[in-house]
Amino acid sequence: MIKTGNLFAGIASKLEAEDISRLTSRPGLKIERIVSTGQASPPGFWYDQEWVEWVVLLSGSASLQIENESSPRQLSPGDFLEIPAHVRHRVEKTDVTQPTLWLAIHYKP
Repeated sequence: MIKTGNLFAGIASKLEAEDISRLTSRPGLKIERIVSTGQASPPGFWYDQEWVEWVVLLSGSASLQIENESSPRQLSPGDFLEIPAHVRHRVEKTDVTQPTLWLAIHYKP
């Protein structure tokens, strides 16, 4: 069966929490659309994932802190990162004036 859709369809302008939609998955792989509207990681919280995460920012803006880096990385549309497994990171902020749209690909190292 062929799946179709549009990454920009149905994006809310304001959300209580991030909207994470699983677009597809296979053993060792998952692809997600993430919509943020001003959300950030809670104080003191760090992602520490067993999977590699390749993420691209499609709209909006975000600030991502990688542990042991002196300052957060500022992300604009088109910017991407590949975050190795177990590299601790956190979302410092996302755009409050427009939705921030991420495409995240998680895969086993």
